[in-house]
Amino acid sequence: MRILGLDFGSTTTGVAVSDPFGWTAQGVEIIRRQDEDNLKKTIERIKEICKEYSCTQIVLGLPKNMNNTEGERAEKTRSFKKRLEKEVKLPVILWDERLSTVAAERTLLEADISRKKRKKVIDKQAAVFILQGYLDSKPSQ
Repeated sequence: MRILGLDFGSTTTGVAVSDPFGWTAQGVEIIRRQDEDNLKKTIERIKEICKEYSCTQIVLGLPKNMNNTEGERAEKTRSFKKRLEKEVKLPVILWDERLSTVAAERTLLEADISRKKRKKVIDKQAAVFILQGYLDSKPSQ
């Protein structure tokens, strides 16, 4: 029972996956696209990853504002969620992702990763934080 975690951005989607027990999240990759609205290849890659890891559900980061309101990015994320559920045919759970990118950036800074390298992995690390937050919220079995 693996869970896929996604950090959906305008041109990138960070991907993480849980271990088989659902305890820890590991970064997998960053899916990049040229056109913000052309999601076909992104969804196809997500399908491949779900199949490869035998995922049973998806956790999708929902970008809320600090005052708990939702803006344009959240609307696009909700639209992406509907499309994912329809095309990937797995349940998609929205997870508040506030500060996930900040936490990812801090972790990479503490690891003394160069700015150039941080830029290449930040979305994947944010997906790890989103998924780990979700996993940590579930009661221990």
